[in-house]
Amino acid sequence: METWIGRSAEQIAAAVRAGEVEPRLVVQQHLDRIERLNPQLNAFRRIRREEALAEVDALAVRSDLAELPLAGVPLAVKDNVPVSGEQSRIGSAATSTSAMDADHQAIARLRAAGAIVVGLTNVPELCLLGMTDSVYGITRNPWDRGRTAGGSSGGSAAAVAAALVPIAHGNDGLGSIRIPASACGLVGIKPGTGVVPAEKEEGGEPPWFGLVENGVLATTARDAAIAMAVMANADDLAEPQEPRSVRVGVSTKPLQLGVPIDRSVIAATVGIGDLLAEQGHTVSRHTANYPAWLGAGIALTWFACAREDARELERSQLDKSTRGFVNIGRALEPTHLTGARTRTRWRAEAAGKFFGDIDVLVLPTLTAPPPFARRYGERSALRNVTTNTKFASLLGPWNVAGWPAMNIPAGVHDVGTPIGVQLVARPGGEHLLLALAAQLESAHPWPRHAPEYRP
Repeated sequence: METWIGRSAEQIAAAVRAGEVEPRLVVQQHLDRIERLNPQLNAFRRIRREEALAEVDALAVRSDLAELPLAGVPLAVKDNVPVSGEQSRIGSAATSTSAMDADHQAIARLRAAGAIVVGLTNVPELCLLGMTDSVYGITRNPWDRGRTAGGSSGGSAAAVAAALVPIAHGNDGLGSIRIPASACGLVGIKPGTGVVPAEKEEGGEPPWFGLVENGVLATTARDAAIAMAVMANADDLAEPQEPRSVRVGVSTKPLQLGVPIDRSVIAATVGIGDLLAEQGHTVSRHTANYPAWLGAGIALTWFACAREDARELERSQLDKSTRGFVNIGRALEPTHLTGARTRTRWRAEAAGKFFGDIDVLVLPTLTAPPPFARRYGERSALRNVTTNTKFASLLGPWNVAGWPAMNIPAGVHDVGTPIGVQLVARPGGEHLLLALAAQLESAHPWPRHAPEYRP
């Protein structure tokens, strides 16, 4: 029997549309693989076998099957957005056990395009950390199961890197798509503000002061583009054209003193700049320093987000780390030290003083390899802040700015885990980022899956 494990979303959908494969077979093969390998990785909190098979049978008789961009594509969804009929636990015992009445709008669009939700992926409690563990277990990196898959979209990244699914939904508030994409060797894109629906309920408030954006994790730039086009309801994103010559700045500056960048990460970042120069782009070193107040302001925002997310939850059911984050956020609330001034100030300064006249910024995604896989929720909040900051400090500025940013694979570290490099563009630059990623992938293809899990 021909296997569809390891195929791209584009390949699967094309075969289903053409009638070359029954979509049920594709989904069945992926469900079988998930059930066999998930105990090693803990990528999924919930596997939707019966529901997914019922959904794919309904898909097979749709009159518009031959037109669906994601026809029959198995999809993993991060467990912090509504999926109809499912609980949304957000990595916590304190969250509601009630099933959701309807899909989040981004998920509804993916399903309407033919994707089949095969399961919900694990996250750290309330998605606060860049390492994924919770009362639902520790999620492990398919490249090295002794290390974290990153977070907070860690389960989604592990699922894609291990070929359990070809694409996965994720979202990103302070790096939560790009961190695990880098740790697991994937393409991961966070769109800019307003491109993809962000609110959990239509007409509701955007989460995390508007920092969170829904995006995708994939093994190819093309798959990322197709999924982003569906989520954004923007067909032109699916067909990124060969990019014109653009002005690229390569930065290897740390966000703050005391957080050095690993030498191998610096070399990989410079190497991506060199590849872009070979493709005809104008590349220069970007030497601007981040403002001294930015890192502290992002940390204040982080604590304030924890406070807001936990307002209606029973504190005794939260992890030790989460309680610490919430306590700090509550203690700072009366002082008005919530990061609001930093968010306003950085949005005004990023485009001019910092970004200057470049079109795209190339910089490290993670400043060091991902930490070891542990039960971080049982540690203190301040200890976890230190761990998180040491390897994932360069992501938050682009959530605060509201600009599109993505991770692309750029090599493998001596410790055996992937190195990712981040591309950032001005608002409206999603198409440019996807086009550059496709150009780089064509010039220097990356491994699509972790070695042990390559089909």
